[in-house]
This record gives sequence, structure tokens and C-alpha cells, in this order.
Amino acid sequence: MSAQPERIRLLVIGGGPAGHEAASTAATLGASVTLVEESIVGGAAHLWDCIPSKTMVASARRLAAMRSGGTLGVSDPGEIDVDMPRLSDHVDSITNKLAAGFRELLESQRVELISGRARFTGPNSAEVTTDAGLRSLEFDAALISTGSRPWVPDWAEPDGERILTTRHAYHWEKRPEHIAIVGSGVTGVEFVHIFASLGSKVTLLVSRHHVLPHRDTEVAMELEADFLERGVVLMKGSRASSVQRTGDGVVVTTQDGRSVEATHVLLAVGSVPNSEDLGLDLAGVTAERGFITVDEYQRTSVPHIYAAGDVTGQLPLSSVATMQGRKLARHLMGHNVRPLDYPKVTQAIFTEPEIASVGLEEVDAAAVGRKVRITKVPFASNPRALIQAAPRGFVKVISDPATRVVLGGTIVGKNASELIAVIALAVQSRLQVEALVETLMVHPSMTESLTEAAE
Repeated sequence: MSAQPERIRLLVIGGGPAGHEAASTAATLGASVTLVEESIVGGAAHLWDCIPSKTMVASARRLAAMRSGGTLGVSDPGEIDVDMPRLSDHVDSITNKLAAGFRELLESQRVELISGRARFTGPNSAEVTTDAGLRSLEFDAALISTGSRPWVPDWAEPDGERILTTRHAYHWEKRPEHIAIVGSGVTGVEFVHIFASLGSKVTLLVSRHHVLPHRDTEVAMELEADFLERGVVLMKGSRASSVQRTGDGVVVTTQDGRSVEATHVLLAVGSVPNSEDLGLDLAGVTAERGFITVDEYQRTSVPHIYAAGDVTGQLPLSSVATMQGRKLARHLMGHNVRPLDYPKVTQAIFTEPEIASVGLEEVDAAAVGRKVRITKVPFASNPRALIQAAPRGFVKVISDPATRVVLGGTIVGKNASELIAVIALAVQSRLQVEALVETLMVHPSMTESLTEAAE
């Protein structure tokens, strides 16, 4: 006679930002929680994506700053280079430290952690494949937070050596001599900045007229100007159609017959949800093109089963996934929850200059024909920017001409990801532009341009 399945309150499948945040919040509110993760607690955001890439950005910026010290009167210290194995070890150390911290927190909250792969067997049951065998679980509620993985086009076959996805981009014996990057969205341009700053020759294949095709043209132009100064080759209107190994290198061919030879190619062309083999049909959960359908509270077609993070196809940011996890856990436990207001989500791109935005953007307002007041101030007039030899970029504030309420803003420039918090608070609190104008900022500081832009 088989053992009776264990009874739990909440089953969390996937320990990424949404999963571990939901587990922690629900446990704090008194739930009995079991979290199943087949890789590392913290998820892809910490193991392969957000944290590793930003760690490499930090090293790349430090190296670039040292090489360009002459602008600030710093004598040339001689040949400067990057130790790629040490950088890879640094990435791993941060990943391991964060993962250990997440585990310690969840264990202190008495969250049961299971290393394995979960699959629904019904609307209130699941089985977990572990090294010790199958384990049956029953639950009152569940969360699917299994994330996503890089999309691989049918014309490419990654080998982890020369043909790479972003999952292969963090561990190197030596800096790539020449890397071709396919994809000019957020991920692609961040890797352009990383490798160009580290000293690699970089060719970026841009399938449209400019990088970041869904952002304001002014933003794209600022970034392209920086890339060109770094020696990046921009192949515009180049949609890749094949990638071939050539021994010690690769050849990338485009649909219009052009080609580029490089030592490596990095594919940064989107992602696909990790929703297959979850037994969604047995649980009654609906998905479209692999993305799990949810309502404003992250509930799936089965009300006691939630989904959050990249697997839902919503805004693919770890900050969004974390907030989704926190809110759905509170909703599950019977608390009043305000649905996440996606148009007010703050976003950043960690290039140099950084790009950050919140709320309504100029391109969005133009698309719907909405009348807005747009004010813009370049950092070239900001004393702190000149002191730091970082004059590139601008602050743009968008407001309602009738009510003067701040609707959004875009910042391109040094530390934009930090500066945007001021505008984000104004958008979230529905402040009028006068609130920014009347706020006395430190002098000299980059924030002074925010006040000027609001006037």
C-alpha cells in the first residue's frame, strides 16, 4: 500500500524572483510552503541573467574608466587588461552568495526546499522527480514561476564555445577577440557595452533602422553614438539567417547576403517560457504559445493556481517578478492587494550611458495621439556631468499639460538607473511638476537636471 501524499498549503514551482519572494511572503503570513527548484534558488535572474550581466557591466565600466583617465588628468598607468577567469570567479561568487542567502532566509521561515522537477498530476496534486525518486504532493494553492530560457532560432546551433546564447556569456578563459552580437534589444546592447568596454572588437547586427527599436529614437541615437566611439561596427538592416563554425571562428550571414566573420557569435534574440512538461493540461491551466494566462492578481484559469514572472509573458523584469510574487502571496492569504500598475514600472538598461524610464514615454504618447508636455535638459549643461566627464545624455520629463501631473520620464546618462527613482516617485504619487521644481537638489549633482527638466 503506497504512502499517503503529504498535505501542504502552498506549492511553489520555481525558485526565481517570483517564486522565492512568494514563498517568503506567504510563510511570513502563516502559510505552510514547499518550494521546488531543479537548479538554484534565485533562478535564472541570479544564475544566468540579471546579476551576472550587471557584474560584468561593473567590471567593464571600471576598466573603461581606467583606460580613459587621461580626460580627468589621471596619468596613463600603462597597459590595463581584464583577467577573464578572475572575472568569471567573481560572477560565480556573487551568484553563490545570493543563492545561499535566499536559502538561509527561506529555511529560517520553515519553507521546505525540494531539489527536483515538479509536474502537476491534477488541479490539487503534483509529483516531484528528485534524485531519491518520485515524491507525491497535494496542495491547496500553487504558484508556477518557472521562468524562461533563451530562444534559439532554427538557423543556429549553439555549442557553448563559438556559437553562444546568453547562458554561455559569463565564463571565459580569455576575452573574445571579435564577437558578433545578433539582437539589438535590451540584452543585446548590454552585451555590446560589456565586450566593447573589455576591449573586444564587436559587430552588432541590427535588424531594423536603429538599436532598441521600441524605444524613443533620441534614446537609440545617444547609445549608437557611444557605440561608434568605442569602435563598435553597426550592421543596420541586417537580419541574420545562418551561423556557421569555421574552426577557430564563425561566419554570420544575413538575409540580404551580407556576412561577418568573427571569433564568436552571441545570440540575444528573445526568450521562450519554461512551461512544457508541467502537466498544465492535467491541472486545467490555460496557456497561449507557451505563456500561462493570468488575471490582474496572477491567477490562472484555475483560481487557486497562480503564475508569475517570465512564464506569463508579462513585463520580463526580475523586479516585476518579485513584486508579482509578493502581491500574489498576500492575495492568496486573504489580504487586500492593489494589482501591479505595469505602465508605472521603472525600467533600466545598463549600458554606458545608462538608459532608464518610467511611466509614459514620448513614443507611446505619439502612438496614441495623446497631448503631453515634454521638457528636456541635456547633461552637457550639468556641472557634475562635466566634472565626471560624462556629458552624454539627457533628462526628459513628460507631464499632462492640463493638470501638470508627471506622467513619465526618460533619463539617458551616467547613473540613470538611480536617478530615475525621483521621477518614478513622482509618477507613482501623481505629483505635479512643481513638486520636482520646488525640490532643492544637491549642487553639484546630476539630480539638478531633473529639476531643470521639470520647469
